[in-house]
Amino acid sequence: MKRVLASNEFLDGYICNYELSNLANISSNAYKFWKNEIHATYENSRTVFLYKKSIPQKYQHLINLCLNLDGFVLSSAFCSLTGLSSSHLVKSNRSNLYEKLEIISIGRLKFVNLKKLYDDLNLKYDSHIYIEKCKYFSPPPLEKRIKLTDTLCLGYY
Repeated sequence: MKRVLASNEFLDGYICNYELSNLANISSNAYKFWKNEIHATYENSRTVFLYKKSIPQKYQHLINLCLNLDGFVLSSAFCSLTGLSSSHLVKSNRSNLYEKLEIISIGRLKFVNLKKLYDDLNLKYDSHIYIEKCKYFSPPPLEKRIKLTDTLCLGYY
């Protein structure tokens, strides 16, 4: 069974198929043949996430070896949600925002801890957020915003 995750939906209860298939030394398509499996992807992404409780018993011992993705979203989903350029998620680009985000990697895949960002900013998890240059915001109270860096602000509703 396949689910399409919203760009602000945390990966709680999921692990990355890429990571599990490497640890188990199996094909990355093996999950398609498992009975009662549940997997998810983000819209416009080919990265597959496996629901931990639907993974066959044979591979359950490998779940604890996989990175815990609770609270995280795929970086492309984060960029889609916030309207932010992916260049802000690269340390070598010296983005001031990079320091404020918790970013982890699995191989070539990057993840952003969206739950931590919401917690740090005291926002509700169902808040819609966007990030852009502060100069483009309307003056308060027309737009709710939080200043993240000298030039970037986070708007929410």
